[in-house]
Amino acid sequence: MSESFPLIVDVQKGSTEDGPGIRTTVFFKGCPLSCQWCQNPEAIDPKPEIGFYPQNCIGCFDCEKACPEGRAGLAGRAGLAGRAGLAGAILKGAEVRIDRSRCTRCGKCTGVCPGRGLRQIGRYYETEALLELLLRDRAFYETSGGGITLSGGEPTLWPAYAGELLRGIKSEGIHTAIQTCGCFEYPAFKEEILPWLDLVMYDLKIIDRKTHLQHTGRDNQKILENFRQLLKEDIEVTPRIPLVPGFTTSKENLTGISDFLKENGIKKCSLLPYNPLGLSKWERLGKKRPSLPTGWMSKSEEESCRRIYSWAEVVTF
Repeated sequence: MSESFPLIVDVQKGSTEDGPGIRTTVFFKGCPLSCQWCQNPEAIDPKPEIGFYPQNCIGCFDCEKACPEGRAGLAGRAGLAGRAGLAGAILKGAEVRIDRSRCTRCGKCTGVCPGRGLRQIGRYYETEALLELLLRDRAFYETSGGGITLSGGEPTLWPAYAGELLRGIKSEGIHTAIQTCGCFEYPAFKEEILPWLDLVMYDLKIIDRKTHLQHTGRDNQKILENFRQLLKEDIEVTPRIPLVPGFTTSKENLTGISDFLKENGIKKCSLLPYNPLGLSKWERLGKKRPSLPTGWMSKSEEESCRRIYSWAEVVTF
């Protein structure tokens, strides 16, 4: 995908968990990591995807008629009605609606779905149009000390676009923040994005290089190097540590991250307790649900993790 044309998964208004105050969070589509515990799996692939929401399906199957891979769709294009072997990408099973091996992600099925049981995930905004949408909640930002956060996925994948958007936000006097996995090209980040930021929320997931590669698809060398570089800049940086049982919460890992932060002069961080809300998203995309806990992280587990960071101010947004 071109660097100039990112897709946006969602524009979430009224957030109190993505930085100080009341915020609007822009979720970009596409991420260089593929964390096994990802809470936003719909934001990993930079290309459009089709999600199936069975609770919204009314059973009209207008989607089947619209699908260009099926008999009806092909007949309309090439006079192929009645030919065998032209089953489309739409299935009539209650659990699975899309044959992903046939689906081209064209989105025509989503355009005719009256109940929004099928939805296209990812749309492109011109920066001017997105900025206009974000500025509608200016009153909430000003009264709460809030602002706008870029998240994802990974917004740094599109430095020119993200930078143009942030520059427009800052020109309106609004607080800006970014949530990043840290796996980006530092020169482009520094030139295009950094000048327009007030806060960087920087994820540190796993400290061991090989284990990071195993669970996220990439090693953490660039992430740690970028973090050290960022601390030399005149910018507020808040490290965030996701607490995912079985992946990040071992004493060895949390102690290793803690030592790394102390070595780099960090005084505060944010801990992100695991929740299972992202699990259903995998199935909506036709992907296998990862082997993760189905319940919320217990208070005792969370407190055990927090004790390792008793030296720091733990920030909660």
